[in-house]
Amino acid sequence: KGVALAAVIGDRRNYLSAILTLDPETVPQQAAILGSPAEDGEAAAKCPVFREFLEAEVERVNDKLASFESIKRFIVLPEPFSIEGGELTPTMKLKRRVVNEKYARQIEELYAAESS
Repeated sequence: KGVALAAVIGDRRNYLSAILTLDPETVPQQAAILGSPAEDGEAAAKCPVFREFLEAEVERVNDKLASFESIKRFIVLPEPFSIEGGELTPTMKLKRRVVNEKYARQIEELYAAESS
């Protein structure tokens, strides 16, 4: 339904957050269903209609989890994780260290509100 991968962040943090990447093959169709003008992942990541859909999907998943397991905040990347980008191994496993380093600024922004 539009999401390709989700990297959950929360090690030594007060709550869990996530980095979502969008599936470039399903985004246009899902956007059309939602009435979003987004035609690709970059536009969908910025689109309020698509963001609302993603919030509802995260909440739907959270409903099945205990409070401490649920995602409190998330960001949407305009491009999917890839082998070329260094985030995935050749067997399509997530390289957490690379993701944490490459998106350190975005991760810190997810937690910036808790310290203010």
